[in-house]
Amino acid sequence: MVYDAIVVGAGHNGLTAAVLLQQAGLRTLVLEAKRYAGGMASTVELFEGFRFEIAGSLQFPTSAVVSAALGLDALPTVPLEVMSVSMRGIGDPPLVYYTDVMELMTHLDEVHGSEVVVGMAELAAWSQAPTRALGRFDADRAPRSLEEMYAVATTDAERQAITDLLFGSASEVIDRFVPDREKHGALRGMLAFLACNSQYRGPETPGSAAGLAYGFAVPDESASLMTKLEGGIGALTRHLEGLYSDAGGELLLATSVAEIVTVDGAVAGVRTADGVRYDAPIVVSAIDPGLTLNGLVGDAVPTAVRERLERVDHRGSYVQMHFALDGAPEFAAPYELLNDPRMQGAIGLFSTPEELQQQWEDCRRGIVPADPAVAFQIPSAQDPGLAPPGKHAASAYSLWFPVEGDDAGDFGARKAEMGQRVIDKISRIAPGFESLILKHTTFTPKHMGTMFGAPSGDWCHGLIHPDQMGPYRPGPAGWNDLPHGIDGLFLGSAGCHGGPGITFIPGYNAAQAVLARR
Repeated sequence: MVYDAIVVGAGHNGLTAAVLLQQAGLRTLVLEAKRYAGGMASTVELFEGFRFEIAGSLQFPTSAVVSAALGLDALPTVPLEVMSVSMRGIGDPPLVYYTDVMELMTHLDEVHGSEVVVGMAELAAWSQAPTRALGRFDADRAPRSLEEMYAVATTDAERQAITDLLFGSASEVIDRFVPDREKHGALRGMLAFLACNSQYRGPETPGSAAGLAYGFAVPDESASLMTKLEGGIGALTRHLEGLYSDAGGELLLATSVAEIVTVDGAVAGVRTADGVRYDAPIVVSAIDPGLTLNGLVGDAVPTAVRERLERVDHRGSYVQMHFALDGAPEFAAPYELLNDPRMQGAIGLFSTPEELQQQWEDCRRGIVPADPAVAFQIPSAQDPGLAPPGKHAASAYSLWFPVEGDDAGDFGARKAEMGQRVIDKISRIAPGFESLILKHTTFTPKHMGTMFGAPSGDWCHGLIHPDQMGPYRPGPAGWNDLPHGIDGLFLGSAGCHGGPGITFIPGYNAAQAVLARR
């Protein structure tokens, strides 16, 4: 069976590459190990009638070029008046992130003080130079070198912001713009959580500012925020599958690739786990670069490439929980405003940056956080098709689950302990929450690694550390200074430049690199 191109992995990046190649006239085959497409951009029925976004829950801002190429702006969205609500859960006034900018500014000014309005504006301005330096929304462009990163700066302040990105901590940046530790604890906690949820560093650790810059970035050409899609994030997958099918593409599910076949340093095709050979001169791998080059390709990869991949930090440190609820939680004083379904899309129960740092240091010693930071959401409150009538589907994501020195004998106990502490934290503001739980499941990094091929549960395929971003993140042919050397092999996963997150850019870049050689 001969094709023009084979794509390994039907996550959103793999489907993006496949759509563009098939539309360009290449006979393309996509092979996916799981029984469904979408990878971490999936909406899955975990319990009968209850559908959950297993990993990603928002469509991240992405390049306008990529959005246009894939028709993403046409997808139906859930109209959100409130993007999220942040609090510490200690009686503090909630911080409500209204989607309307004027309403947001008014709320911040009236409830939290004019200094927050100024601080957030200054923080947004700070993020722009790091955004350009990283090429956060660049499509079809190689990562910038360090010299090129600094060259995007036009002022001393912008050069300092890029230095912050490379060497600073998130706490240093937060302290600069939102310094009041008591009055603005929820905002500071949200920013610290944003910085750390895709890192293995506490907010006071040097390099953690990279996560803050990456997460806070907004495309220059668009002021749009992250988008909630009708039917959950799996709507993206269905859209891309439709484009691919309409163009005549072929997708095989439950088909695991065991080897990317090479002959004399060039791709010749793939061999599946059940021994079937598919031939093609082009293979796009939309799975982790390390799994691709050190696993599927193997000895054909230069030693220097293999060693660099082995140094990539993949330490995911979290739990993700999904709940089937027998009704809507009732939030108690002083958080009664959360009983408004508009407020339930994303509820943050955050620790302060100082607490989050201590919790990270504790987790490294095997200690489960006593009072973990929790990002909680009830998507069915505004998208009722995700749960049966009168019921709700809810999810929670929390840091830090101990992963170093993993003792199999303690793993189950730690998982149960942290899951209960997440439930207890939610119950602090919604006292009857636990009694509403019909069923629930807890995923750790170990589970995410098994389900999605995310190394050590790292959904980023390379955490957002400054030494793993920009020029230190591979493109379609490898790194700028160290190509992988396999002719016809193109990398296009979240572990590539343009990732992580649901950005489509790595898949887009891989497809453009293939088409450029025609």
